[in-house]
Amino acid sequence: MDPPGRRGYPALQVARTVHASDRPLPRSPRPRLAAAALAPALLTTALAGSGTLAAPGEEARATPTQHDALPILLRHCAACHGSVRPEADLDVRSRATLLRGGKSGPAIAPGKPDESLIVKKIRAGEMPPRTRLVEACVKPVEPRDADLLERWIALGAPEVPLEPDVAGAGPDPLVSDRDREHWSFRPPAAPAPPAVKGAGRARSPIDLFLIEKLEARGLSFSPEADRLTLLRRATFDMTGLPPEPEEAQAFLEDPDPLAYEKLIERLLASPRHGERWGRFWLDVAGYADSEGKREQDLYRPHAWRYRDYVIRASNADKPYDRFVLEQVAGDELADYERAPEIDQELYENLIATGFLRMAPDATWANITGFLQDRLEVIADEVQVLGSAVLGLTIHCARCHDHKVDPIPQRDYYRLLDVFKGAFDEHDWLKPEIVPGIGPVSADRRPPRHLPHVTAAERREWEARCAQVQKEIDALAAGPKSAEVEKRLRELEASRPSEPRIHALWDRGEPSPTYVYHRGDPLQPGRLVGPGVPSVLTDGRTPFAAAPPWPGAKSTGRRFALARWLVRPDHPLTARVMVNRLWKHHFGAGIVATLDDFGKAGAPPAHPELLDWLAVELVRGGWSLKAMHHLMVTSAAYRQSSAVTQDASRLDPDGALLSRMPLRRLDAEEVHDALLAAAGSLDGAMGGPADPFEARPDGLVTTVGSGLAWRRAVYARQERKLRPTILEDFDLPLMSPSCAQRRASTTATQALHLMNNAWVLGLAARLAERVEREAGAEPARQVERASWIALGRPPSLEEGEAALGALARMTEAWAAHLAHPGPGGAGPADGPADSRAPGRLALAAYCHALVSSAGFVYVD
Repeated sequence: MDPPGRRGYPALQVARTVHASDRPLPRSPRPRLAAAALAPALLTTALAGSGTLAAPGEEARATPTQHDALPILLRHCAACHGSVRPEADLDVRSRATLLRGGKSGPAIAPGKPDESLIVKKIRAGEMPPRTRLVEACVKPVEPRDADLLERWIALGAPEVPLEPDVAGAGPDPLVSDRDREHWSFRPPAAPAPPAVKGAGRARSPIDLFLIEKLEARGLSFSPEADRLTLLRRATFDMTGLPPEPEEAQAFLEDPDPLAYEKLIERLLASPRHGERWGRFWLDVAGYADSEGKREQDLYRPHAWRYRDYVIRASNADKPYDRFVLEQVAGDELADYERAPEIDQELYENLIATGFLRMAPDATWANITGFLQDRLEVIADEVQVLGSAVLGLTIHCARCHDHKVDPIPQRDYYRLLDVFKGAFDEHDWLKPEIVPGIGPVSADRRPPRHLPHVTAAERREWEARCAQVQKEIDALAAGPKSAEVEKRLRELEASRPSEPRIHALWDRGEPSPTYVYHRGDPLQPGRLVGPGVPSVLTDGRTPFAAAPPWPGAKSTGRRFALARWLVRPDHPLTARVMVNRLWKHHFGAGIVATLDDFGKAGAPPAHPELLDWLAVELVRGGWSLKAMHHLMVTSAAYRQSSAVTQDASRLDPDGALLSRMPLRRLDAEEVHDALLAAAGSLDGAMGGPADPFEARPDGLVTTVGSGLAWRRAVYARQERKLRPTILEDFDLPLMSPSCAQRRASTTATQALHLMNNAWVLGLAARLAERVEREAGAEPARQVERASWIALGRPPSLEEGEAALGALARMTEAWAAHLAHPGPGGAGPADGPADSRAPGRLALAAYCHALVSSAGFVYVD
């Protein structure tokens, strides 16, 4: 019998205690309850929020139904008897398929559990087979689950219609209109720019919003920065690279009043712009070239295509709404399976879905591929989506109602059901398995990668394969020798791998989704259907999803989600993106918590400006380059970073933007700027990630080509190892993503620049460049080195100090080379003439420049 007073599914009839942490926070005033009624009310509220009680007005079931039995079979049996290739022709995913049975006959005999094959197998310990538990990533059936299954069959295996909990046309009982009154849950409305006294300083409406708050504090903008400061600031911001001396000279000499605007347009058109701004999106997407989680940190051989997609999208100014559509539902935008050939658009659509495949994933190994492991991967992807696009901590509603925001646990599982056609914990696609690495692993389902690269790339691959095979056949037909055998082995090893796409796609047969009490898949509660967070809707509009084209096997759910995300009146999508752009241009977001626009996040410093920018983004066709142009051509962006006495007192942290903030170069900028200064930057774009090596001394360094290296964005992004210079300058680990990097100042940064052999080598190459471009005259060398490294000429004081230092170092090197002592005659890893005292002194001076604050900081 059921325990007295218990309600809900019999499968969940275990003793539970409702703790304070399980209780949802009140969202609207309610009548105060009497003390005697308080505990039962809290119990009811907590269980209802978790989905373990029947819906209001729904009678609690007195007998188990298919919704109690099927979750057990999904957990323990569907791995081998599910959708892909049901062993023994048995599919356990519905009552009908259980009755149909497989090669051994029906799996259940309603009313006769003792005669039911599935019960016999479970009782005998034969199903799931003990010897195959790890292989199939399942666990034995618990006795209480076996008892429940028998009870269901004994009662005739009752099947009752139960509509999933989805949004309807009536009011939402869990989210009220008052809950929706928080500023970020309402659609943005663009106010008119304010009238201000200092309108003469304004260059755009952005400035008017900022000046209004400055004037309220008795402040105004700082004077405009000089041209060279603006050039270096804008060039690093827009491309992540320093300006070349010739570019600086041309900008200084340009008499056009719109010279700065022309500069910005040139920088936006540069292919380096996409490498810079694509990196920011790769952070929020959690991009990595390895799976993480396990000690092997398995390599993802095809992930680089997503990185290149993001860079191309940024360079092409792909509208942000299309960018989101492709990443959330690219496989549902067009019928790639029946297309005559894969063109560039279909290819881009599929690559974009790699956004939802970037979370750490150890399920390639069977011992870390169990149900809970799969759910962790899905949870990480939901967190990435919520952080990157919505700016909400939706993942906090996985185990209970969100403690701060009006996001019931029900809404988390509705969102999971949107993804169920592609992310199904009971029908899982593993990452690519590399033989010989880690525990034995078996993949019972098709591979996770798609073969749909462009027709041109596939033809090129086929031609290379044919060429290799032709040479193999020719050698095999000729006389044998040790040399021939060696060459045959080399050719076999050189066969090009098939080009594939690291993608996500809807397979069209999702299993049902239940609310997991406290996030535990062993405690399934209420059945839910697809939906979005109710607080971001009117609460009265159903979530409408349909197959995206006639005959499609896809559910169309992610396509419906993507279209909802890019609605012009969506409360968050545009706000979150313009806030992220603002942060990278001005040092801090208008909302400081980039990934939390909810009630626990920081309030907007300039709410009217944020809404104006969000509306402007949509009005401008979702063009991110137009938004960049608007921000960096404003008077606010052109300010000097100098701190006045009044600004220090009235705007001490610069939150009002009474000046531009000084910023340190990020990890990639330091790496790339060193290469650019030394003339060692390889400008090749795209393709597989560049490897790095872990050296015996503990340093991790990127591997270049000859004496050149590509930009850091193309270095392999592993989860456990990072190139030391990037790690020292705060390159984040993706776990699962990074919404906002820290910018630290540590001793290891300065020590790396001072002592690292790679940096010393680049400083020597900078010195060679300086001598090549400026000649042997020390004064010209000092000036040229400053232009290259700092983007400006040296001041009079700097020049005099540099010349004096060069003279002293030259004398010291001459004395050392004349009387080397036991340590040798100095550097011996270069041409003999590089040991000339003047050249060694110049290399030391160049090293001092690239180690200086002027090199590492942008004014």
